Amino acid sequence: MKIKGILQEKAITLPELKEELLNVEAARLEKGKEMSYELRRSIEHANQISKTSAEKSKELVQALLQLDKVKPDVAYRIANVMPRTRDEVRAVFGRDKFSHTPEELDAIIDLVISHFR
Repeated sequence: MKIKGILQEKAITLPELKEELLNVEAARLEKGKEMSYELRRSIEHANQISKTSAEKSKELVQALLQLDKVKPDVAYRIANVMPRTRDEVRAVFGRDKFSHTPEELDAIIDLVISHFR
């Protein structure tokens, strides 16, 4: 399959991707088409890695965006990884230009825990 161009680009969380992939799988099965190896592996990966529902992940991203110092790309990474410790949160932020206080890190962890499963 050759990709000729990008029609739309939109950031989504892993649980949202899981839902989209399951919709694609259902449509292909309904039409009697075989699923490619890549599609099967993508669905398997999304099923294993998703830690919450699509609705809760969207809510988490919106809640994270309300905090200071959390950019959209970082909010989506946090929603995908669901870090549970300060070190994991620091790793998600990577090489940000500013450091985070323990209170800010704890606020992020509290949000993640409240949206977990």
